[in-house]
Amino acid sequence: MSLFKKHEALLDRARTACRERHCWSPFPDMPGKYPNAEAAQAAGLRAFESHLPAAGQRSRFALEQPGTVGVLGEEISPYTQQALNIDYPQADVDVLFEAASVAMSGWAQASIDTRLGVLMEVLDAIYREHLFEVAHAVMHTAGQSYNMAYAGSGVNALDRGIEALVYAEQAMRSVTTQAHWQRPFGKELISLDKTYRLVPRGTAVCFTCASFPTWNAWPSMMASLATGNAVIVKPHPATVLPMAISVRVFRQVLQAAGFDPNLVTLALDSSAEPIGKLLVTHPRTAIVDFTGSVQFGQWVERNAYPALCFTETAGCNTVVLESSDDLDAALRSLATTLCMFSAQMCTSPQNIYVPRQGVRTPAGLVSFDEVARRLANAVEALTADPKKAAMILATIQSAQTLALLDRLSADGQARGAVLLAPKSYPHPEFPQARTSTPLMLKLSTAERAWYAGEKFGPISFVIACDSADDALAQASADVREFGGLTAFLYSDDEDFIARAETAYARAGAQLTINLTGPMPLNFAAAYSDYHVTGLNGAGNASLTNLAFVASRFCITQSRRPRPVG
Repeated sequence: MSLFKKHEALLDRARTACRERHCWSPFPDMPGKYPNAEAAQAAGLRAFESHLPAAGQRSRFALEQPGTVGVLGEEISPYTQQALNIDYPQADVDVLFEAASVAMSGWAQASIDTRLGVLMEVLDAIYREHLFEVAHAVMHTAGQSYNMAYAGSGVNALDRGIEALVYAEQAMRSVTTQAHWQRPFGKELISLDKTYRLVPRGTAVCFTCASFPTWNAWPSMMASLATGNAVIVKPHPATVLPMAISVRVFRQVLQAAGFDPNLVTLALDSSAEPIGKLLVTHPRTAIVDFTGSVQFGQWVERNAYPALCFTETAGCNTVVLESSDDLDAALRSLATTLCMFSAQMCTSPQNIYVPRQGVRTPAGLVSFDEVARRLANAVEALTADPKKAAMILATIQSAQTLALLDRLSADGQARGAVLLAPKSYPHPEFPQARTSTPLMLKLSTAERAWYAGEKFGPISFVIACDSADDALAQASADVREFGGLTAFLYSDDEDFIARAETAYARAGAQLTINLTGPMPLNFAAAYSDYHVTGLNGAGNASLTNLAFVASRFCITQSRRPRPVG
């Protein structure tokens, strides 16, 4: 039985979900729903712990790949604030590119069915054998909670990988392989046989980010590999382990299927000696997938040429509170989203625009100050209990985020603008965890320079505006000027909603309207929600559409006269 046949039924369900955009996933959404959950979770924890050395020692991650010149490893767990002390193989970049080029020759000749089958097997292997291992690795590098690491960096990332395969298949199968063409030229009928061939671009470099290492990486890798390319993975130095595990699985499955494992390799660097610019401008780089900071992402977009470039960075995500049938429900939903993973998500809201005269409700106008106070109270209620805070806030991935919180908090206190001051909370399982509750500041649009642009971490601004129309204008200007992935609106005025839909569409942000209840406002559903529009500075690519995959291969053709008779 071929790997394609093995996974064809699941792939067909995914094709339907992508076409109809309905809710579907082949994976359980919570760890406890996983088959034989208790044993699987225990095995995953053991697998993660097997990577860690004894106290006072260092361990070596087993990854056999060409060009090894040394070892690197600088990861620190946000939960223990202790070094993981794992060494990974550091490779000569030129050797990796050469190995990738050699590996591509056989892979590019493989049929679409063969490549899709192998890559579905990779995702299946991650799910069946490594999901909880990856979840713990994400926890202790990126700092996510266990449930988020399982869901957001585990099964949802797998869904996005399958989704990328669906669009890759759609793009490739749209090109016929053979055609018979004929046309009269004068009195003679010219008859040609034409052959069309899909040719991969070359080697892709996939940059992964510190806070969500797998979520963008797996679909990017799938998009490149499905279309015949090789991939060099460049993880963030702070979160190597999840991607090292991933790369090893890719290599094992590829080799077992009879292909050169050097189709997927790992290129490491350190914070002190980064190699990102070298990889982007390397003459053998054909594709760059980048997820990370706005600053470096914009550099990538300017300097990747002639390589193709797909970016997702971050943005200044906005909220407009114009009116609400249930203001408390709206504020609770907004508070939950402000707290989710300490707002270390590219879709977390930051700038909350409220008319100075207040928000309309069925009970009357609620003043700006009252709205701000009630929102701060809702956030504080979510974070008061350490056990509850641990589930929703998790940890702060980088010490730099704590430094930013300290600076903005001090500045806010000097201005008398602090609605909610941040403080560390005691994590019930990890006493040394790097934690913080959110910082909320109250400002006016006159202080735009202070809140302009993304402030990464649990930081938000409640901003007084001249009117509802001014709030919308300010919010959509943020998206255009600083980039924005998501936007949120509360209004019971259909005319205002229509204007907001048009404004945000032109600015290029995905808009959520009047959503309350248990679903996080910024939840992005694979097979249904498009992630990033490519229309503003938050990124130039969308997960996932045809544009994300179609240009990763080119089409060549040959033609010859059809034999007579």
